Amino acid sequence: MSRSAEVPFNRGFTLVEMLAVVTIVGILAAAAQPLATWVHKRQREAELRQALRTLRNGLDAYWQATKEGRITLKAGESGYPPDLDSLVRGVPDATDPQRQKRLYFLRRLPRDPLADVALPAAETWALRSYDSPPESPAPGKDVFDVHSRSEGIAIDGSRYRDW
Repeated sequence: MSRSAEVPFNRGFTLVEMLAVVTIVGILAAAAQPLATWVHKRQREAELRQALRTLRNGLDAYWQATKEGRITLKAGESGYPPDLDSLVRGVPDATDPQRQKRLYFLRRLPRDPLADVALPAAETWALRSYDSPPESPAPGKDVFDVHSRSEGIAIDGSRYRDW
């Protein structure tokens, strides 16, 4: 009888090989974790840029409709909406003789992706009225611009609230 028939050939990994594989996988996972965090932050920043663009386009469309005479402007009003919800609720079209037609500027109000999810969308934004200076934006009787309430710092080093 040959020797190979008497002793079974053991196949498998040694403890040292298993430890080496586990160590390498751990190093790769540790290197990928900051990258995943970076990707998530970049995605939220892209969502914030898109939400700001959507809101600002809605505000500009409201002002343009006022300038064209499609929204009735009372004395002392700037031509910007009184609140963000007006962009979604709509306003009566002044060019419609029966005043049944409404002008809508947004389908829904986007929320600040950096804000508390428990807040309604309109409360996630900091507002700037037409009367407030750009260096110290403050809310007022209309909504001229919006910005994030977040005190965080973006990837490029700027503050989110300055976007």
